[in-house]
Amino acid sequence: MRAIWKGAVSFGLVSVPVKLYAATESKDISFRQVHAKDGGRIKYQRVCSIDGEEVPYSDIAKGYETEDGEMVILDDADFAELPATSSREISVEKFVPSEQIDPMLFEKSYYLEPEKTGAKPYALLRQALVEADRMALVTVSLRNRMSLAVLRVREDVIVLQTMMWPDEVRKPELSTGDVEDAKPAEVKMAQMLVETLAGDFEPDEYEDDYREAVEALVKAKIEGGEVKAAPVAKKSSGEVVDLLAALQRSVEAAKSARGEEPEEAATPAKKTAAKKTAQKTAQKAAAKKSADSPSRKSATSVKKSTRKTAKKAS
Repeated sequence: MRAIWKGAVSFGLVSVPVKLYAATESKDISFRQVHAKDGGRIKYQRVCSIDGEEVPYSDIAKGYETEDGEMVILDDADFAELPATSSREISVEKFVPSEQIDPMLFEKSYYLEPEKTGAKPYALLRQALVEADRMALVTVSLRNRMSLAVLRVREDVIVLQTMMWPDEVRKPELSTGDVEDAKPAEVKMAQMLVETLAGDFEPDEYEDDYREAVEALVKAKIEGGEVKAAPVAKKSSGEVVDLLAALQRSVEAAKSARGEEPEEAATPAKKTAAKKTAQKTAQKAAAKKSADSPSRKSATSVKKSTRKTAKKAS
């Protein structure tokens, strides 16, 4: 594993240098949105909802939407004024009974490994937590934001589990029924069912059947040759809207709706050919005009006179 954070656990005058490792990983099957015809990946653009233009990353800011639907735009200077910290200290606030921490508050889990110089105080802290059956309630700065967390022991390793803030857990304002509405026999039967299915949790008994089925399905398709080699994606800024062509189509649609015959649209190739024809016509006209000019006629007369003089001399 690769350490993602380094710091120290601090309680009282004791400091334990530690490394932080991600304790969990998602193994859920992930899919990509592709074109069913050729397997090409579907791309998404950052398009402004107001002007419809694609927005570069440099022009993207963070906005907070109010309850009235108004947008408050925040820039880097605004965030620089917020209470953020980059402390490398896991500060123990207090040691609390394990049963007082509701598991619903837990978010992400990390393993703590001691540096060589902190091996002994690490072991002492671990032993103290186990014997007291308590968790260490701590504050830690991760990604420049202060978080609430706990330290607990799992398989001789101290685990740090970040927590949600208490006001982030919703109150279950739901209708859940009243046990007084149940008959005594029904209550007894429910208790018997619980006793019948009672047992210990064995993690190895449970597997992700859906993930295994998907992996087997994909493997079978690969072995069966059902694989599409998607061509190299062409760089594109998205759909290019030709305004002139769009207007032309709109005019044709309007004429068609009125029963008029639509005019033939001039394609780029036709436009080029027409341009070349116009240039040739202009060149011929210029040449003819030059031939008919007085200076040209004078030069022609001189040439004819020279030929006649040469014949008489001979």
